[in-house]
This record gives sequence, structure tokens and C-alpha cells, in this order.
Amino acid sequence: MKTQIGEDVHIAAAFLKAGELVAIPTETVYGLAGNALSEESVAKIYAAKNRPSFNPLILHLANIAQINYYAFVDEISLKLAKHFMPGPLTLLLPKKTTVPDITTAGSKKVAIRIPNQPLTLALLEQLYFPLAAPSANPSGYISPTNAQHVMEGLHGKIPYILDGGNTTVGLESTICEVANNNIILHRAGSVTATELSAVSGMEVIDAAAYHAPVISDHSTDGPATPGQLKSHYAPHTPLYMGNIEELILSYVGKKIAVISFYNRYENVDNFILAPDHQLSTAASKLFAILREIDQSDYDVILSEQFPNEGIGIAINDRISRAQFILKH
Repeated sequence: MKTQIGEDVHIAAAFLKAGELVAIPTETVYGLAGNALSEESVAKIYAAKNRPSFNPLILHLANIAQINYYAFVDEISLKLAKHFMPGPLTLLLPKKTTVPDITTAGSKKVAIRIPNQPLTLALLEQLYFPLAAPSANPSGYISPTNAQHVMEGLHGKIPYILDGGNTTVGLESTICEVANNNIILHRAGSVTATELSAVSGMEVIDAAAYHAPVISDHSTDGPATPGQLKSHYAPHTPLYMGNIEELILSYVGKKIAVISFYNRYENVDNFILAPDHQLSTAASKLFAILREIDQSDYDVILSEQFPNEGIGIAINDRISRAQFILKH
């Protein structure tokens, strides 16, 4: 199969209506999209990514009114949707029978969001079905933040990549759920716990404290939401996070790449994510920098721990998951 990159929403829509997969831009990362209501299309998504079938998918909708077709919506979830959507927030809701079990990996809940990306919103408006769209990369690898990243991982597996340029947020959406008068945070993202609490008036509880621990790659029990596998977002090059000066001592004589917020270190190659000292800048560049380093000939990647506040929490989460597979 030949894979083309283009900006034509009509071509993308035609492929999707024919049951094919298309990579789509969002404000977070690029998604591998197919008809969320078609078991055949959803099966193609799992196959193209080599994604475990127990890992559920997120539904992407054109507007808030469509949520009622696919899920039961409580008052607080609707309030969050109206405040943050379109945007990088995914709500976990009780699903209706309109959504096939394969899309939710058998769960009775469905993850739903409305992306804040003009091309993809225009595409969704042309369709009569929602799109299931996990990140457009081989499962477990670094998420793509531009069309070329998608081409590198899925060339020959999909017919079309809708090119919306570089993503603006750069990290996957925040995932949350309203339960027992609390907001359960399933995945950290650019919509923070503080913001969720301010809008909902509820306490935000991390899912790790509320549910069972994060799922291992070899567990037969599926995660409640996407992005919960311990090993995720991982480069092929060994990656470790911690105190850089101490870590460097363990790799004397090795070719070292260091990822930092804005600090510079001696005798290594520095990849500074945010010369402007803004965590949002660091988040938008993280995955692209990881890919750049991974395609070079470094022996090891060392990363600082970022300030654990705002989107810095999500940055640390992604780096932590990226290093896991290489430490066990």
C-alpha cells in the first residue's frame, strides 16, 4: 500500500468512509483514525499498530452534542466538556450500546474527546461516525507530533496522512472520570488537576490511588483507559531519568544525550527543551527530541526530572514510562 501525505480533508473522509485508516493531526499527537463504530475498521487499527487488544481506544467527536449518542453524561462531566472542549481533555463515561465492545476493549466505559485542530474538526464534520484514534505509531514507541513521524512508523500500512503541521501541545490528552463525587485522573496531560478541580468543584484523585496499580505489558487484565501500560512512549536507546551529574558518572566513555528543561551540562550533547523556561514549550518538543536522539548513534539518553507541576507532571509521566522497558 502506498502512503500519501496531504492536506485534503475530502480525501481523508473518502478513505475513512471506505473503511480504511487515516492518520489525523490533533493538538496533542497524531492519531491513527478509523470508524469507531465499525468492528472491521477498529480491528485494522489494532493490527496496524500491533496494539494489545485489551487496550481501549478514544472516540473523537465533532461537537459536544454528539456525546449523547455514544455515552451517558452526568452533569459534572458535561460541565467539564463545555469548559475544556474542543481541547486536550478526554472524559471516561458509561458507554451506550452504539459503541462496539472492540472499541472499548470490552469495557462498559468509553473515552471521548473533541480535538482542537481545525483540519480534524472539519474532517469529523464530514463523517457520519466518530473516529477511534490512538497515537499513530507502532504500539509502545514514541508518539508522533508531525506527519513525517507518522510516515516513519506506518508507511505502507495506511493510505493517507492528513498533514496539520506540528502539534501544539505535544503530549497526549488528560483523561479523567467523575466517580463517587470525585474526579479520577487516569492520565496526566496539559489540562491539570488544579484546573479540573476548579471547574468541577471536586477533589481530584489519581487513578493509581483509586484503582489497581498500572498494568504491566504482560497482564491479561486490561487498563481502564488508554496510556496506562507501564512501558510506553519508549525510544530504542536506553533512557534513564534522575540526577544528571550522578547518572553521567555511570556512563563515562559513552556517547551521552542529555534532555533538560533549560540547564546545560559539560561533556555531553545537550538537548534543551525550553530555553524560555516554559513547561508548555518543553512538552511540545519532548517527543520530537526523543525521536531525533533515537535516530542518532547515542549509547544512552539521560533526562532530568522536570518540575512536578502543571504539564510538568505529564512530562515526568511520559519519561518515566519511556525508561521502564529498558530498566526491567
